Amino acid sequence: MSVMKQHIPSNFLCNAELEVDNISNLPAQIVDKILSHLSLRDAVRTSVLSTKWRNKWVTLPNLVFDNQSLLISSQDQTFIKNKIVNIVDHVLLLHSGPIHKFKLSHRDLQGVCDIDRWILFLSRGAVKEFILEIWKGHRYKLHSSIYLCQKLNHLELFNCLLKPPLTFSGFKSLKSLDLQHITMEQDAFEQLVSRCHLLERLTLMNFEGFSDLKIHAPNLLFFDVGGVFEDINFMNTFNLAIVSIGLYVNPGFDKNLTLGSAGNLVKFFAHLPRLQRLEVQSFFLKYLADNKVPGRLPTPCDELSFLSIRINFNHLDECLAALCLLRSSPNLQELEMLARTEEQSTLRTVASVMEENYQNCVFNQLRHVKIAGITGLKQELNFVNFLLSNSPVLERMTVKPASADGAWEMLKELLRFRRASVQAEIVYVDP
Repeated sequence: MSVMKQHIPSNFLCNAELEVDNISNLPAQIVDKILSHLSLRDAVRTSVLSTKWRNKWVTLPNLVFDNQSLLISSQDQTFIKNKIVNIVDHVLLLHSGPIHKFKLSHRDLQGVCDIDRWILFLSRGAVKEFILEIWKGHRYKLHSSIYLCQKLNHLELFNCLLKPPLTFSGFKSLKSLDLQHITMEQDAFEQLVSRCHLLERLTLMNFEGFSDLKIHAPNLLFFDVGGVFEDINFMNTFNLAIVSIGLYVNPGFDKNLTLGSAGNLVKFFAHLPRLQRLEVQSFFLKYLADNKVPGRLPTPCDELSFLSIRINFNHLDECLAALCLLRSSPNLQELEMLARTEEQSTLRTVASVMEENYQNCVFNQLRHVKIAGITGLKQELNFVNFLLSNSPVLERMTVKPASADGAWEMLKELLRFRRASVQAEIVYVDP
């Protein structure tokens, strides 16, 4: 029985060749767009598409070496280190054209001396975005050539030691600075921030070597900080609109912080006239409540529309500080309060003193309130009652207790409270 030879239509071959030609002849801007959406590993693999694609990837302006680009299946740390170094070296050797973004972030990356070479190489170009995340090992001492990168507009460092040279006068183009798990001296930090005159975004998490946060940044719009510090001062930050601050204290924390005669609360807001969103996390409300707590701030926060507070309702000064913030925010629209109960005080005193302060206060713009972590204590329910009875345009209050114990009784109590807004609803969320 003869075997029939399979016949491939000529038009099929023509169509296949046409498709290859279409890929090869794509406009340059389309090719660049395709490559920009691929990981560096996949971008390199496009070399097999056709001869015209073979060297397309070498002009990529954004080089990202992360877990997706560096797929290394090994537990041998020496092998992993050598593999990462070889890949980065190979890419930089073949690369042609400007490098605008360089990101090095791999779960097994440690601070190796080869990073010094790569930073030195980048400093000779016009890199605009530099991201270095060292996920293992000791702090990597950032090579001094990074301070020569005057085209940088975004700098992001994780697990690094920073020692700018004495001659360093700041990054002239930097707009975004993200420092996490870093070590640097007090003066170096202050000068780094104050000498980056265009800085708009500053993120600072888990830092060592300095404890006084002196923020002098006239163009700063966004500030997010979390760590252990003794004091914070804003200077010439009149454009700052979004602030999130978490004070992570150790068990030895008490009220012996650096204080001004007017108290921390007044001092903190003195240079924040355009604040729109504020998140007070961890123990920072306790810091603000230290020393003198006025009934209202000297200058109201007219632009503040969102306020999130972590509060100990058993701490009288914290409750008074929260009340001061509410009274000083006439245009507040959204409020979040998360209760914490690490400390106890005389509950009867807190409840009675706060009742005396719940007078002559109306929140004419407040529409949404979220309260979480409460246990049904009198001072907590009094605060909820205070908000409901003084918020004429309130639309929704969401309440999530800390536990199911006594939750039903608390819900019945909440539903009895008078509401100034006829459209206000109370939404109960199971813990």
